[in-house]
Amino acid sequence: MAGKKQFDMDTVLDAAMIQFWRSGYADTSLDDLSRATGLNRSSIYSSLGDKEALFLRCLDRYATRYGDKYDAALSCAVEDPVAAVRAFFEVTLGRIADPAVPDGCLMAQSVMASPALSPRVAEQVKELFGRQRPRVRTALKAAGMSDENAEDFAVHVAAVNQSLAVMGRAGASPEQLRAIVSVTVDALARTLRPVG
Repeated sequence: MAGKKQFDMDTVLDAAMIQFWRSGYADTSLDDLSRATGLNRSSIYSSLGDKEALFLRCLDRYATRYGDKYDAALSCAVEDPVAAVRAFFEVTLGRIADPAVPDGCLMAQSVMASPALSPRVAEQVKELFGRQRPRVRTALKAAGMSDENAEDFAVHVAAVNQSLAVMGRAGASPEQLRAIVSVTVDALARTLRPVG
């Protein structure tokens, strides 16, 4: 359409997501989003909504992008649950090592900021953050683990996974992060090993 600026929505949403990820919701202004996306404020409002609506879209984008990778990693859980959990952690380790994205985890930092978020956004953050535990539990149950053990390990794996992002942001080395993963994966292997 003549006179209307065209832009690639995926590129704009990625740029906004990175901005929120780098600075957090509260410390990201519309001017920051304008600089990050290359859109003026009126274009942001007309194309993407207000700051809260844009943040929700970015959260969904982040959760889908990494959630799909976590699901793919866990897809081999029936055949090899230990390898599946190791692959699950590799998604996070790969994200931490990726120089194209900020340190840490957008979801974890958003959960920590929940008291400053609107109830609508805080609820969405909580729902998206909570997806990891059932994702891991379902994979471990499919591998034949009891309900109780699958739940216990799912809680532990989700907690360790989030701690990797925090520790990575705090400067832990890749070797230290891999050592943390190995403790959890080794414990899972011992639990799954047949007795006798």
